[in-house]
Order: sequence, then C-alpha cells, then structure tokens
Amino acid sequence: MVAGMKTLPWHTKLVLALAAFVPVYFIVAALGTKLGVWDWKFGLGVLTIGGAPVVLGALGLAGFVSLIAGVIAKPRRTGVLAIALVALFGVGIVFGKLAGVRSTAAANPIHDIATDTANPPAFSQSTLDMRAAAEANPLSDYQTPLGQLPLYKERASEELKVKSHAQIITGMEGRPAPLPLGGASRENGVAAVAAAMAAMGLTDIRTDAATGTVEGVATSFWYGFKDDVVARVGDTQIDFRSVSRVGISDLGANTARINDLRARTETLLGTAAR
Repeated sequence: MVAGMKTLPWHTKLVLALAAFVPVYFIVAALGTKLGVWDWKFGLGVLTIGGAPVVLGALGLAGFVSLIAGVIAKPRRTGVLAIALVALFGVGIVFGKLAGVRSTAAANPIHDIATDTANPPAFSQSTLDMRAAAEANPLSDYQTPLGQLPLYKERASEELKVKSHAQIITGMEGRPAPLPLGGASRENGVAAVAAAMAAMGLTDIRTDAATGTVEGVATSFWYGFKDDVVARVGDTQIDFRSVSRVGISDLGANTARINDLRARTETLLGTAAR
C-alpha cells in the first residue's frame, strides 16, 4: 500500500490529504467548543458554518481537478479516477446534508418548546440563575409575536414576525402533547419523570415534590450545547418544556427531546401501575 501511495500523482495525494483533513477539521471545531477552547459562536458560526463551504469547496475543487487530470492521463488509472469520484460524491452528500439542516432550521424557527402553550412550565430560580451565568437567551413570552422579541426581530422572516411561540408550536408537525397521569399519583409522576431524565443522560436533575416540578440539563455530544428541561406534574397530567440556552433554531432537538421524555415517562408510569 505504501508503495502504491508513492506512485499516485500529486493531485490524487492532495485529494486524499484533504479528505483526511475535512473530518478532523469539523471534529476539532466541535470538541474545541465543548471543551471551552473557544466559544460556541466561533466554533459553530465561524469554524463550522462559515468554514464548511471553504474546506468542502477545496476538497471538491481538488477532486474535480484530479478527475480531469485522471481522464487526460495516458494510460488511465482506475484507482485515480475512483478516488476523485468518491471525493466529489462525498462533497455532494455533505452539501446536501447542509441544505437539509437549513430546511430543518426553517421548519423549527424557535428553541423554546412546551406542551402547554398557554401556561408553559416555569423554571426554578436556580435554573434561571444558571442560565443568567451562562449568558443564555432570555426566556420568551409565548403570547408575544416574534417581531416584538429582541432575539428574533432582526432574524425572523416577515411571515414569522407576526406569530407568537404559542402559534408556532401549535402549528408544528409532531407537536409534543401533555401526558395524562391516568391512575398514577403526582408522586409517581415526579419519580417517573426523574427516572426518565436520568435514563436519557440528563444531568443536574432536581425534583420539587411540593410543586410537582422536575428539572434537568441536557448536553449535546459534539458541541456541548446545554438545554434546560422542566416537567410540571399536575393532578391530571404532566406538561413538559425544553429550552436551548443559545442559538435561534433548535433544529427540532427540543421537540424530539420532549417526545422522548414523554414516551419514557409513560412507559415507567405503566410499569409502576402494574
């Protein structure tokens, strides 16, 4: 294999080098953010979102040049052409994924999701203090149109500016729903939510039996983004809320988390009832 590498033309070696560099680049951007080497705006905004077209474009250009050179070369080498084609195919797939992310962001324009849009579960003062210390986004009023909220008024489209969080959540496909307690007690509900949060890997789980509140913190694997989660266990149902600390769109993460937490809690309540 080493001997074969030595005989490859320079453009193929460049393609292979860039192909090895691209995943390392994105891993460093993500883990550097998670480890606190730089802040999320630099790691995600500059290195990932801003840097993606550059590094992928470089690989794509190198692949195209290598493909043309491989076609012209006599005799043609199947391995050289294959490497160039695989590189171009890979770049196309990644650019397609990035386009998909933009589409997902458009379908999920907010980062604060709750099952009760009229009276979303409230966070404790300790969670509010943690969010303040992290310089997190302010919690939004669910009835105020986005155009009147500082975080969104410069970023939201004209169509979204007239809609409130409540209206956006209500219109979402796969909107999370409250979980009926059925015959379970509030104490059972609190215990089930706390256990479900732990099973999902949430940390800093806190319960308040008096208010029926359960809170936890979810942390993403790559960038280490933290989202605050709260459940309110009432007399007849459990309501959930999940809010990102940074960013505008959550790419559907909070909706998916609530649906997962709801399903796990429902299973645990059913098991306890048996």
